[in-house]
Amino acid sequence: MTKKIIILLLLLLPVVAYAGTDNNEARSIMQQVDARDDGDRSIADMQMVLIDRHGKKRSRTIRSYGLDRGKDRYNLMFFLAPADVKETGFLTYDYDEAGRDDDQWLYLPALKKTKRIASSDKSGSFMGSDFSYADLTKRRLDDYTYSFNKEQPEATVYGQKTWVINCLPSSERVIEETGYTRSMLFVRQDNLMVVRAIYFVKHGGLRKYFDVKRMELVDNIWTSLEIHMTARKGDDVVHRTILTLDNVRYNQEAVDEKLFTVRTLEKGL
Repeated sequence: MTKKIIILLLLLLPVVAYAGTDNNEARSIMQQVDARDDGDRSIADMQMVLIDRHGKKRSRTIRSYGLDRGKDRYNLMFFLAPADVKETGFLTYDYDEAGRDDDQWLYLPALKKTKRIASSDKSGSFMGSDFSYADLTKRRLDDYTYSFNKEQPEATVYGQKTWVINCLPSSERVIEETGYTRSMLFVRQDNLMVVRAIYFVKHGGLRKYFDVKRMELVDNIWTSLEIHMTARKGDDVVHRTILTLDNVRYNQEAVDEKLFTVRTLEKGL
C-alpha cells in the first residue's frame, strides 16, 4: 500500500512542478505588464459616454493629467461639461507600495466640498459610470496570484494573440476594495497591453467586461484610445460606459508635482 502511494506521488510530482512553473510564467508576464512604459507627464482630452439598458446616452467631457513619481502614479481629472458636473474634480495618488492604500479625493463644486474616498467605497461607481474608483488605479502586482487559464491559455483578440491570465486576490482586503472576487485578463503578446478583461463582481451577480477597442502608438508609447466597460447580468446588458481619449500628449513640461494637490482640485483649471 505504501509503495503504491509513493508511486502515485512520483507520478504527480511533474504535474505539480509544471503547475508551479506555469504560475511563475504568468506572474512574470504580469511583471512585464506592470513595468511597461505607459507614459509620463501626460495630458489628454476624454469623452465619457454612459449608456443605460434602454440605450439612453449621457456624455461627459474631461481633461486628464498624469505624472509618475518614482514608482507611484498621480492622476488628476476635471469635468468640463455638461453643466451639472462641470468643475467636478478627481485626484488620485496611486501608490506602488504593497499594503498601502491609495489616496483619492472627489471635489463636488455644488457643495464646495472635497470628499476623500474611503477604501470601503472604492468599489463604488465613479461618476455614474461602469468604472469603479478602484478601476482608476493601477493593479498592485503582489495583491494577486496569477495563473494561465486552463481552458484557454491563449486567445486571439482583434486579430492579435493574447495570453489569458487568471488573477485571484491574495486577501479579503483586496476583494473588499475592488469589489471583484477574481478577474481574467487578456494580455497582448506583442506589446503587453491588457486589451480585454472579465471582472467577477462580488455582489449582485454581475460581471464587468473591459474591452480596448482602439489603441495607437503615441510618442512611441502604446496608448488605449477607446475603452468600453460593460456590466452584464447573465446575458443582459445592465449598463455600458465608453471612454474615448483624444489629443493625448506625453512629456509636457506644464505637468509637474505642484499640479497634483487638493488645492488645485478645488481651484480648478
